[in-house]
Amino acid sequence: MAFTIAISPNRTPLLKNRWLQFFIIVFTSVWVSTLVGTTDMANWLMENTLVFIFLIYLIASFKKHQFSDVSYLLITIYLCLHVYGSKYTYADNPFGYWLQEVLHTQRNHYDRIVHFSFGFLLAYPMRELFLNYFKFPAWVAWSLPIEITLSISAFYELIEWAVADIFFPAQGDAYLGTQGDIWDAQKDIFLAFSGAIIATTIVTIIKKTFKVYQKVN
Repeated sequence: MAFTIAISPNRTPLLKNRWLQFFIIVFTSVWVSTLVGTTDMANWLMENTLVFIFLIYLIASFKKHQFSDVSYLLITIYLCLHVYGSKYTYADNPFGYWLQEVLHTQRNHYDRIVHFSFGFLLAYPMRELFLNYFKFPAWVAWSLPIEITLSISAFYELIEWAVADIFFPAQGDAYLGTQGDIWDAQKDIFLAFSGAIIATTIVTIIKKTFKVYQKVN
């Protein structure tokens, strides 16, 4: 059997899905390494709260709905980016400092990368969920990921504010990682929103191009 990656949802059992097994191994390895090497355990736990919730959902819903291998790949990449940020805190991320030095920027932009990736990498899995599981019309499945990305991004900024100002003020600066930018929250929301728009646009272009190619041939 060819070792190919599926672009549409499948019902392959976990023990037979080699790609999904590979993604699980990669993410688990990265996740454990961030826990073992974290410089701030309290921040790691706070940053990973939503990761725990998301993983519980993926596990609990696996029998009823499976994403495509491509969606699992995108989810894995995003989760790896997020947990890697939690290892050092986003503001003190080594890769961000490397980019800052290479690009001569005024701040560590790793948090901006992850916020953009939230929309860019998760829009397609969300579209797949709405289209194939909830059976929404195609136009709804395209627009909802953009709207949800915008809503969740704004809600996440509210969570950050609550954590920093109300519940854990001692961890506030590390968790927020604004690095002195008073417009940090707005920029993060915009980047996630832009990522979702770009992702859905790219997929739309690819699908339309593929349809034209099929008609020609």
